[in-house]
Amino acid sequence: MSIPSKTNPFHLPIKGRGTANNLAGRFAITLVEVDENDENVALLETSSPKTEVRYERAKSIISRNNSPDVPFRQSINPYKGCEHGCIYCFARPTHAYLDLSPGLDFETRLVAKTNAAYLFEEELAHPNYRCEPIALGINTDAYQPIEKELKITRELLQIALAHHQPISLITKSTLILRDIDILAQMAEKKLVHVAISVTTLDNDLKRILEPRTASGATRLKVIQTLREARIPVSVLAAPVIPFINDHELEEIVAASAKVGAQSINYIMLRLPHEIAPLFADWLQQHYPDRADHVLQRIMDMRGGKLYDSRFGKRMTGEGLFADLINQRFHVARRKYGLDDNRLSFLDCRQFKVPPKEGDQMPLF
Repeated sequence: MSIPSKTNPFHLPIKGRGTANNLAGRFAITLVEVDENDENVALLETSSPKTEVRYERAKSIISRNNSPDVPFRQSINPYKGCEHGCIYCFARPTHAYLDLSPGLDFETRLVAKTNAAYLFEEELAHPNYRCEPIALGINTDAYQPIEKELKITRELLQIALAHHQPISLITKSTLILRDIDILAQMAEKKLVHVAISVTTLDNDLKRILEPRTASGATRLKVIQTLREARIPVSVLAAPVIPFINDHELEEIVAASAKVGAQSINYIMLRLPHEIAPLFADWLQQHYPDRADHVLQRIMDMRGGKLYDSRFGKRMTGEGLFADLINQRFHVARRKYGLDDNRLSFLDCRQFKVPPKEGDQMPLF
């Protein structure tokens, strides 16, 4: 795969959004082209679009996978799309299945699964269900801004606590502290593990890379607060981006250890499907002097391509630079005593099958 062409200058940055590019998804049947010289269209493109939320009655809620690259087999995503607007988000291509753009649509046209809690309890009660840890908010952040009002994630945690279903969470939001009452109770029973994503400690970089997220310093405070409540917390330094944030790796490890994180892992930048042109566009807007250098180094780690989907390679890459990052990470992790505990301590033995419908007192 060749390096994507230079960005179209027509896609001017939108403050508070990860991208202004609304490129068509890979399943789109028709493409719409606009006149770059039309001043009215250019003004529309650079204005800040409001977030729209569609409410969906999902048919099922627990997803399953058999990937050897992730430490869980079951997951729940209460939302589709994510207002955080992280340009690198690996979930962006899923918006193509909704006939929406993985670009601007992904962060402005969201879907909320309003019956998630009901389905969760129903599926836990199914005769064929066997208790295993469930990862909550994997594709898109379960604590993105709309959760503050909708409280779907909180309802899911209430169900998990009531039936002693182990949960792992990953977020980059301070909103998780709202639910510290539930999380602390789950932690006492070894039913929860939280991972906080820390991509950068540079606020200037954060504003363009992850525009609607908490700062790195604030995320460190979240880790400290959770640990003070005796909630298990690990850190995910992700994604590591060559010549953009890779120089911060040791600093993130050290800062995470200082605030009490118990373990840390990292993931190299992944650019599947539509993320590749979106990220190339972002580079040309914000780092035109090094854009080609960054993309070439990514290709060096991906066998000459921008993405390698092979299990065992897609999270870390290969080659000299990938090996160097791996060595630096493990040296830093050993230095600061951060192990890789993953989900091994979550206790499934306490699981309680929900009572049959009609025999249960309402939770809400």
